Amino acid sequence: MAKLARFIAPAGLVLLVAGGIGYNIRPDLKAWMGSLLLLGAILILAGVYRSFGEIMAWLNRRSTITGLNVAMMTTLMLLIIGLVEVISAKHNTRFDLTEGKRYTLSDQARKVVTRLAKDVQVTAFFRADQAERRPAEDLLRQYADLSPRFRFEVVDPDRNPGRAKRYGITTYGATVLETKDKEEKITEVDEEHLTNGLVRLLREGKQTIYFLKGHGENELEDGSRNGYRQAKEAIEKANYQVKDLLLLREREVPRDASMLIISGPKRDLAELELQAMQAFVERGGKLLIQLDPFTAPSLKTFVGRYGIKIGDDVIVDQNARVMGGDYLMPVVSTYYPHAITRDFTLASLFPFARSVDVAEPSPQGVTVQKLGETGPGSWAETDKGELNRGQLSFKKGQDRPGPVPIGVVATAQVKPVTTPGPEAGKAAATAQGANEGQTQKQPGMARLVVYGNSAFAGNNFLNFSGNRDLFLNSISWLAEDEEMISIRPREAKSTPIILSAMQGRMAFWLLVVVVPALFLVSGTSVVLGRRRSR
Repeated sequence: MAKLARFIAPAGLVLLVAGGIGYNIRPDLKAWMGSLLLLGAILILAGVYRSFGEIMAWLNRRSTITGLNVAMMTTLMLLIIGLVEVISAKHNTRFDLTEGKRYTLSDQARKVVTRLAKDVQVTAFFRADQAERRPAEDLLRQYADLSPRFRFEVVDPDRNPGRAKRYGITTYGATVLETKDKEEKITEVDEEHLTNGLVRLLREGKQTIYFLKGHGENELEDGSRNGYRQAKEAIEKANYQVKDLLLLREREVPRDASMLIISGPKRDLAELELQAMQAFVERGGKLLIQLDPFTAPSLKTFVGRYGIKIGDDVIVDQNARVMGGDYLMPVVSTYYPHAITRDFTLASLFPFARSVDVAEPSPQGVTVQKLGETGPGSWAETDKGELNRGQLSFKKGQDRPGPVPIGVVATAQVKPVTTPGPEAGKAAATAQGANEGQTQKQPGMARLVVYGNSAFAGNNFLNFSGNRDLFLNSISWLAEDEEMISIRPREAKSTPIILSAMQGRMAFWLLVVVVPALFLVSGTSVVLGRRRSR
């Protein structure tokens, strides 16, 4: 009986485990499983009562006390580590030490996410073994850390075909962004696609941007170095609708135009077109004018009404060679405080540009401000003959010394617009009654941005340093989308280590031969030393 009593406690433990497993597998047998659990507990208590003296003697041993202390310290350490992990999961800080800051979100992404006014659910569809899954999940986690309104989930479409079918997912990597009343899909999970997808998801409708044509302007569908195809794609990615406008045929800027862009006209505009543009500005329209040297003199007169002075010159910059250009590619690295250039530290390159300055005094109701200018080693060349001969030299009193402004922004107050009221259309109304039936719209502000060059946003130069951001920031400001004004995501820079033949051999011998040999010699000496000490 004494031998059988020693197995009471182990038998009770077996019954406890079996009852717990059985209850999870067959919850319908709750009564039987409960009986097993109760019997197991009784057997364990009986075993403890019978062996109480032995248990107390074992607990009073020095080795037992030491073991329990170690177990308690280990348990305490694990609890501390778990607590730290729980806290760090909700409150974490990242340090990006890479050269291109590839793991740091851009200002634009941070602005969009931190200002979320609606809850956004993001569902990314990746296979469990897909290489792109981990980077996408890491990026989504960075967005989620910025706002509690941003939540995400990564789903395997092969294991969850129902959810994939619900969203119409047919390719791996597709991602769905949704609010309660709207849904947006993106094909790639990178910062640019994700941020632009959020903007499209949260924006009500699309603003329409018109590009003037018919005067030799830069073509939107032209993929050559001077075309504007990349500029058009960049604008459309920012959720704007882009259209051409032949003003000679339309006779007025369409009412749905958020802004009108005039990019590098080679020929002058007709008087009817200028009148249509004037009417557009007077009703609070927005204009982006990019005027190359010695072209479209009527536009020079047109912007002069708003305190903008365009020079008949070409900017020469001796420091442009540092950036890989020539003397006729001035570099702009000095910017004036404005929403377009806020926190702007990137240089911009303007190939073959003219000066654009603020006229004094400014017209009444118009505020004019410089955006950027070239460095002190530049000047505005006014002698066209020297340009044609390629003999460029600064002439004091004739040429304008640097720094030379190259971009100007203007805001003009719009006069109140009188529109007929509901009583004005009645045939029996008197003249006085008709006047009383009229209403006045509150005055607004027209906006103009003028640059002395159009090629800086062409296919060949759009992605150079700060050109892309300056161009898109100008559009965002004109469209009154200030939250989109920021430095956009940069492509991750790859910094390979290139070794010469000698450096390669040295690295091989040091890492493959010398270091392992040192460890081998050190280990051998320790072993031999211990043997001798014996």
